[in-house]
Amino acid sequence: MSDAISSILSQIRAHEMRSRSVLADAPPSGAIAPGPAGAKPGEGAGFTQTLNRAMDGVSKAQNDAGALAQAFELGDPRADLARVMVAMQQSQVAFRATVEVRNRLVQAYQDVMNMPV
Repeated sequence: MSDAISSILSQIRAHEMRSRSVLADAPPSGAIAPGPAGAKPGEGAGFTQTLNRAMDGVSKAQNDAGALAQAFELGDPRADLARVMVAMQQSQVAFRATVEVRNRLVQAYQDVMNMPV
């Protein structure tokens, strides 16, 4: 389980490093730079976007595994049992890792909120 969490965290860190390199290539602060569609001014590729991409990846893995399982049940020759089982396990591990990351974030938030001022 800790390998899956480490994998998710390394993916988040990689996304963060990529977003930092994009921000480093940005024009000076006085210049107007085009941003992502729907982004508010001053809002870069931050933690929220990285977390959303990770959640989208988990959702995609679950949807792909479900579609592959359905294809196997319908008798599609391209969907063999081994591929279905591997896809299901990958989606399950990704979901469990996401839940663990969420639990740790909630715990960290609670720890910060309980700190004396």
